[in-house]
Amino acid sequence: MANAPKGVITPDEAKALDHAFDSRHTLISNDIVKRPDNRSSWWSLQDMKDYLEYAEAQVKELGYEMNGLRVYLGAYPDTKEGPGYSIVFMVPTADTSKGKDVGGEKSDVPGADGLNGGDPGDPPSANYPNINY
Repeated sequence: MANAPKGVITPDEAKALDHAFDSRHTLISNDIVKRPDNRSSWWSLQDMKDYLEYAEAQVKELGYEMNGLRVYLGAYPDTKEGPGYSIVFMVPTADTSKGKDVGGEKSDVPGADGLNGGDPGDPPSANYPNINY
């Protein structure tokens, strides 16, 4: 078995984190979007591998060495049909300081493409673990 990377959590820890988000999800769902909002995003393993390869190459072309990903919470814009669902997207990071005291070792890479387009939860408001039978 491979060594677990830094930050790996158990299923019970994941459940606790998910449960701690319940009050925020309720607030967003009831008071802002007025329907059960999205709680998760899903990408295929191939999409993740392809994005990592793409992002590393793009970041290199921009003159940096990719050192990680930052994940952001976001939301699709409101439309005539109503508020957009919450989403998760990610962007590549690098040390952008290039010897200056500006930027940092975990900065979003200026001009680099992020990854969105993950499938929403099924149903969108499903808690962890989301097991579809």
